[in-house]
Amino acid sequence: MRDNVRAFVQVAAECFQAAGPVYEFGSYLVDGQQQIANLRGIFAGRQFVGCDLRAGPGVDRVEDLARLSLPDETARTIVCVDTLEHVFEARRAVEEMLRVLAPGGLILLAAPMDFRVHAYPSDYWRLTPSCVQRLLDPLPATAVGWQGVESHPHTVFGIGGKAPVDVRFIESANRFMASFQSWLANAEAGIGRIAKWKRSLLSSFRSKGERRRLRDHFQARFMLHAPSGAGKQALLGLAGGWVTGGSVLDSIR
Repeated sequence: MRDNVRAFVQVAAECFQAAGPVYEFGSYLVDGQQQIANLRGIFAGRQFVGCDLRAGPGVDRVEDLARLSLPDETARTIVCVDTLEHVFEARRAVEEMLRVLAPGGLILLAAPMDFRVHAYPSDYWRLTPSCVQRLLDPLPATAVGWQGVESHPHTVFGIGGKAPVDVRFIESANRFMASFQSWLANAEAGIGRIAKWKRSLLSSFRSKGERRRLRDHFQARFMLHAPSGAGKQALLGLAGGWVTGGSVLDSIR
């Protein structure tokens, strides 16, 4: 797990007041990832169930994500990060997660896009923002975003709320986007001076696309889709907000 993905989960859990029970799919703690990938502390005080295709550290239940044995409407919060690229039946996997998500529940997704092939145990897909939006389309409220260059992001994120949608969804989404961008800004500011100097020195040898990817590495953008009653005024207070077709949409960078 990458630090930006952990931050995404932590900020979203706080801003959306994620409730338990929490089910994480893809919870196996790979060697060297035990600290950063262990999300249980983020959901302290809430029932947390780690699920994965194989038994091992961090796993409470062995589950095939494309064929979950869980009853309908079991989880109040679902977390599935850096996992869908390893599931061959990715669309079926999301359908299954939405099936076990309780009414009013929250789902958090993240997937790498510009990333090396990594086998845990196999690596099948790279999901675009449009793909994640389509996968979450059955939900009435979503926030789908990406980090990096819009045409070549390195990470894709998805947040979804199942009906009935909390009236504070838009307010929570706006707070999440501001907080997450603040975390990214701090992460960028924390890059060491030597690393910045090396990056600047080598920039003249990089292609235009590579320079742009480095420049925008810590930039994120999200698109919101939610019923017009779910905190419309909170959204319209932002520059660029608008209402169309009974839905509220906005983008923030």
